Amino acid sequence: MLKTRIITALVLMAVLLPILFLLPIVYAGAFFLVVLVAAAWEWSRLLAAEAKSAAWLYGLFCLAIIVFLLGVQNTDWQLAILFLSVLFWFLVAPFILARGMNLSLDKLRPFYVVLGLIVLPATWFALVFLRELGLIYLLSTLALVWVADIGAYFVGKAIGRHKLAVQISPGKSIEGAVGGLLLCYGYAFLCVFYLPFESTLFGAWAIRFGWIPMFLMVTVLNAFSIFGDLFESQLKRLAGVKDSSHLLPGHGGVLDRVDALIPTMPIAALLAGLM
Repeated sequence: MLKTRIITALVLMAVLLPILFLLPIVYAGAFFLVVLVAAAWEWSRLLAAEAKSAAWLYGLFCLAIIVFLLGVQNTDWQLAILFLSVLFWFLVAPFILARGMNLSLDKLRPFYVVLGLIVLPATWFALVFLRELGLIYLLSTLALVWVADIGAYFVGKAIGRHKLAVQISPGKSIEGAVGGLLLCYGYAFLCVFYLPFESTLFGAWAIRFGWIPMFLMVTVLNAFSIFGDLFESQLKRLAGVKDSSHLLPGHGGVLDRVDALIPTMPIAALLAGLM
């Protein structure tokens, strides 16, 4: 299994890195589009595994929404879908997660269908917007989510005792979440200290608003990366599956790899837009 995971990761890096570093931005947008459409296909499969044709249509409909919003060339519409996504994560997602497994997927299926057509396109627009601000801007923001995940995993393995959400994800601990947050603080500090201020979200916030607001922003992004992970875990448990799909050998599905990005990227994009 480990060998398979490593091979898959190397193949993905071999595709992604040249796209990001060597090709125009439009190719990065195309790559993100493929990823988000695959995630939409998996999202639909989680909601109705037996409806295979509907999953393809759902992915195409998600694509059509992105193409339409690009076609109208109205940034207000694109901002609107970002705001809708962020409002969901702030105002609705906490209550859904608080219910644990005391939910009915059959009753909530229409809600999840509409939700996916908002949060997935919003993630694509956020990724593209951050990439337009600069490659370092995008990568440093993405890396915050990865740092949080790595910190939570190793600290949780070492000293994790108190479960964060035992019904949804028994492997996650409060100690791991705190450890991930502290590592994110250190990472953000290094970004501000060693990289040009305007080249990262953290530097831009530190120079514009001060250190305390910057660390508060890191706290928010860290918290919602955990929300994204837990939300997908909850949805998978409601659907009765371990992985969102088997598209990525050794890793599960695309959603399993991008779940923490789905809330954090739109929030980061709006925070960047404030400046």
